[in-house]
Amino acid sequence: MPDVFQAQKLPPGYVSGTPGTKTPADGPAPKSLGVAACTAIVVGNMVGSGFYLSPSALAPYGVLAIVSWIVMGGGAICLGLTFARLSRLAPATGGPYAYSRMGFGDFAGFLVGWGYWISIWASLPAIAVAFTGSLFKILPVFQGNRPMAVIITLGAIWLVVLTNLRGVKEAGIVAEITTYSKMVPFVAISIIGLLFIRPENLSEFNPSGQSLLASAATLAPLTMFAYLGLESATVPAGDVIDPARTIPRSTILGVSIAALLYVLGTTVVLGVVPREELVKSAAPFADAARIMWGGWAQEIVGVAVMISSLGALNGWTLLMGQVPMAAAQDKLFPALFGRVSSRGVPAVGIVFSALLATALLLIQAAGSSGFQAFYSLVVNLATMTAVVPYAFCALAGGLIAARAAGGGPVPKLSAIEWIAFVFSIFTLYGCGPAPVLYGFILLMLGIPVYVWQARQQSSAA
Repeated sequence: MPDVFQAQKLPPGYVSGTPGTKTPADGPAPKSLGVAACTAIVVGNMVGSGFYLSPSALAPYGVLAIVSWIVMGGGAICLGLTFARLSRLAPATGGPYAYSRMGFGDFAGFLVGWGYWISIWASLPAIAVAFTGSLFKILPVFQGNRPMAVIITLGAIWLVVLTNLRGVKEAGIVAEITTYSKMVPFVAISIIGLLFIRPENLSEFNPSGQSLLASAATLAPLTMFAYLGLESATVPAGDVIDPARTIPRSTILGVSIAALLYVLGTTVVLGVVPREELVKSAAPFADAARIMWGGWAQEIVGVAVMISSLGALNGWTLLMGQVPMAAAQDKLFPALFGRVSSRGVPAVGIVFSALLATALLLIQAAGSSGFQAFYSLVVNLATMTAVVPYAFCALAGGLIAARAAGGGPVPKLSAIEWIAFVFSIFTLYGCGPAPVLYGFILLMLGIPVYVWQARQQSSAA
């Protein structure tokens, strides 16, 4: 991989989120995540329900949807290159939280970590719902059975939680198995399916009736949701083998694989399934497989979506414990999130976060809205709360580099960093006023926690 940024590193031992401090070099735990596992975590977290359901949401925008994948993919790669540079500067556990804190200080780091953590556990029910929906498509006898849907969805969440509680190595193995096995049918659809495209299905550039700018803004969060997770390899940095080399390679490789799959896969589905049918489809890739090869292919794709959902659940559950653990070790989150089990896992943080995800799912199940409305709400909120950390991290590199050099002038921002920042702001704009309002309220609810932690530290001093 070409070295896009000049490699700059912090002094040896600087692995926490605390600016200007070192951690004692006393007996580091064995590292277990290599390039294959980290790439699998990145691809597994990115290629999930946001991609499999997206062709239906993108169908009204015609060929513009394909252009949006390409443009958003370019922005995502710029973000990936930014995170690759940050990981070389300081391979710190916590990913966006750690980099924001090192660049902008405690309070900004806390808000980023708080919002990023919320976006993770709030996304788990939506990912698990995709698993349940695919299972019900294969076993239609359960269709309409809402209690069974809730039980299966919760079962998927807690099965993955139990796997992660066994250790980071086990989570990495699951990520490799689920990621590389699920890719086979979707790669087949994305490549072989190019031979089945009907040109008349791709004849209109923007049939939505909206202006080009309005359509692009609407498409931004829909496509960006599928790119969330591009920073995944940076979060468990403390468990990565040779993180200064492994994390940049895994990040760029994972983002590139996902972007190529998104562009080709969406092109095939839009070109194979008529727009009138695609808009109403709850399983667009399965419908495309049925049109091309028959019913047997539809069932295989359904199984692949289930495997993919489990893989995404696994990757996000791994990060769900790592982010609050890093903040707790920096005394910004309650200390219980920093507790590590005998297997080296932040078990308390994982279980507590999973309980919040469970409560969110049960609240939705008790209401009158369907899973589709619930999924849409979570998509918008998750995208909004995720791009805020991306915007912080896009501009943090120069500040971190200045600290690493012991002070002095802050280096100029590169074109890639500016593109990553503008890309994040435009995606935030595209989320719309309601998700931005709700996300802002959730961020503000974290301020009392920050004040409480500051008071605890003051009392201890």
